[in-house]
Amino acid sequence: MTGRPILLAAGGTGGHMFPAEALARELLAGGHAVALVTDRRGKAFGDALPEVPVLRIRAASPSGGLLGKARALVELGLGTLQAQKLLGRLRPAAVVGFGGYPSVPAVLAAQRAGIPTVLHEQNAVLGRANRLLAGGAVSICTAFPEVEAVRPADAGKLVLTGNPVRPAIAALRARPYPAPDGGVLSILVTGGSQGARIFSEVVPAALERLDAGHRARLRLAQQARPEDIEEVRRRYAALGVRAELETFFRDMPERLAACHLMVCRAGASTVAELTAAGRPALLVPYPHATDDHQTANARAAEAAGAAWLMQQPDFTPDALAARLAALLDAPGVLAAAAGAARGWGSIDAASRLAEVALAAAAGRKIETRENAA
Repeated sequence: MTGRPILLAAGGTGGHMFPAEALARELLAGGHAVALVTDRRGKAFGDALPEVPVLRIRAASPSGGLLGKARALVELGLGTLQAQKLLGRLRPAAVVGFGGYPSVPAVLAAQRAGIPTVLHEQNAVLGRANRLLAGGAVSICTAFPEVEAVRPADAGKLVLTGNPVRPAIAALRARPYPAPDGGVLSILVTGGSQGARIFSEVVPAALERLDAGHRARLRLAQQARPEDIEEVRRRYAALGVRAELETFFRDMPERLAACHLMVCRAGASTVAELTAAGRPALLVPYPHATDDHQTANARAAEAAGAAWLMQQPDFTPDALAARLAALLDAPGVLAAAAGAARGWGSIDAASRLAEVALAAAAGRKIETRENAA
């Protein structure tokens, strides 16, 4: 590989790190050098991309009381000084930030040094770190057609690229939505890496409220926390419901391919995978997400006809039972939502991101779109 590298800056969570990894793969495939900068807590690409140097700097999220905010500002300031030294050594052609406060020092230092910067926003609300950096960015790549909390002065920088999904998920786009076999409706319930208590409480209670005929047509695969799983298993067994329960599904692509409906949170990666695969969902946003961004994600998917939004206070056994009964009686509604999800989703987000990053590195700007939000 030759030429100056593209430096990727990302927070340590999977929601920030996976798009960075996807872009790294795309750039490496094109023969471009790549490096990653994150903080000490950030998860790197591990053994998957050993050719990508991982550089760690100081950073912290300004949360908590005044003392916590003051400490975070000190950490971010020290991280910016570290980033300035790294930039002087690496001389990157461009820096791409993926949100999270660990991305701030490197992007901020690049903007001060006159190095082109690109931001990627995974959610339907511009994150706080990206808001801080938006003014100095060349382009802001978005996963949703409309993004909230964007200043009017930055609206012309928005480029709709989508949010990258795993290759195994992208491959599902070639597989049609499965018609219910003999009227059986397959439901996949997840709630994050360890499940969510709300789903373990509400879903069994909702099925108890369905009549026996509706229950007989259900097939469930549900993720549950270790402390909840045996009780949930017992309740389903008492109802005669066919259910597979695990604390973690290692075969998510296959389960997603086989399901007719997913019941889940509304994180950016989840919405991207659902729409890339063309599978409808009942989305229950995590109520404590920063700036309530999961609600914005769910509203966007619902507006596209790809999903139904149920706020957690409204996600009651009676409401869920009514929704499931209606869908069991009108499977065409699910098929229509699957088609809308497929039409709205994207599987080429990584290549679009690479196009924007390389244009910035070359001193060009990708055609932008106005933000209507």
